[in-house]
Amino acid sequence: MSGVLIVGAGQAGLQLATSLREGGYTGTVRLIGDEPHAPYQRPPLSKGYLSGAAPEEMLFMQEPGFFSRHAIEFLPNQTAKAVHRDLKQVDLSSGQFLTFDHLVFATGARNRTLPCVEGKFRNVLSLRTLADAQALKAAFGTAKRIVVIGAGFLGLEAATTAAYAGGDVRVIEAGPRVLGRVLTQPVTDVVQQAHEASGIRFDLSSAVVAVHGNGDVAHTIELKGGERIPADLVLISIGVVPNDELAAAAGLEVHNGIVVDKHLLTEDPSISAIGDCAAFPFAAEGGRMVRLESVQNAVDQARCVADRILGKTADYDQVPLFWSDQAGLRLQMAGLTTGGETIVVRGDPSSKAFSVFCYKGDRLVAVESVSRLPDHMLARRLLREGVNPTPEQAGDMSCDLKALIQTRAAA
Repeated sequence: MSGVLIVGAGQAGLQLATSLREGGYTGTVRLIGDEPHAPYQRPPLSKGYLSGAAPEEMLFMQEPGFFSRHAIEFLPNQTAKAVHRDLKQVDLSSGQFLTFDHLVFATGARNRTLPCVEGKFRNVLSLRTLADAQALKAAFGTAKRIVVIGAGFLGLEAATTAAYAGGDVRVIEAGPRVLGRVLTQPVTDVVQQAHEASGIRFDLSSAVVAVHGNGDVAHTIELKGGERIPADLVLISIGVVPNDELAAAAGLEVHNGIVVDKHLLTEDPSISAIGDCAAFPFAAEGGRMVRLESVQNAVDQARCVADRILGKTADYDQVPLFWSDQAGLRLQMAGLTTGGETIVVRGDPSSKAFSVFCYKGDRLVAVESVSRLPDHMLARRLLREGVNPTPEQAGDMSCDLKALIQTRAAA
């Protein structure tokens, strides 16, 4: 009854269990989830679900009979408390213990906390789980003055929903630009302008030093310069940290995530890690260790590990893909912008439909597209097939970049 034991029932964990069965794995498959719900999609929590466009039942990734039909043992509302590598055993919060032939950490990540928030305010929220989204959605119904701390993807998606619902929204960001850690300036400038057009106000290069309240209700955000911002609702969205403590306690190497090799194996050949919790060597940049937070990465890594367990070992070398809806704009990214040194704009940013090509030396490393699906699909092929248009070609709208791929294929 050992088989494969998966700790974490998010996108990565469910995909691994599914891929094992689809690939013909006949051993035991157990999936441990620390929430009471069946596995659900997280991206809609800050988009369609929060706005009311997507009902809760649409979040769940499988219908109720899926697990029994595929002989997957799903254990909800359980927390893995310890891993005994010598015994190949995991202890659960229920007191139960489970053995494994192969263990996979798919433990995801959790939200960073704001150190200056002392005590518990019921109107200071974060957004990571379905329960968080339910609380935030209810709060949007009554709050008029909404402060979002953090101008990352999720915070701005929630800010968009709040603004469309009629709230007075203010976003506080420690950095000089919105989305400044993940996108180039031409894109972030257009995104900020679109948000401002919807009524959202920004405080950039601003640090929060205190959250003041009466009892369990916060009413004011204090900035480093002394300004105090009134708030009925505060959303803290300042990034995440990987859930790697369980692996560390088991003696496995962790460094901004559970460290794995190019096959997504830890130093223990019986243990893998996938998804938001895994730090892996990025093939496109010579093995630089990265940790990615995206559905595509979670799904592709799960499939890679399933293949290895089924005897088809291959390096994990997928092109990273990300997307976000921002104030009516569709952002789609391929590759990692952080590896770029030179940027080239293709199209006119004032049209709100353009792309940015990012280069490291003469090598294309990433493409960001704003409401330009054809560019994004082309970028995926360019990066996957290692085709590097020159910066001059990328910036020339008359240049047929698809022809470069066809030429490479014919060579």
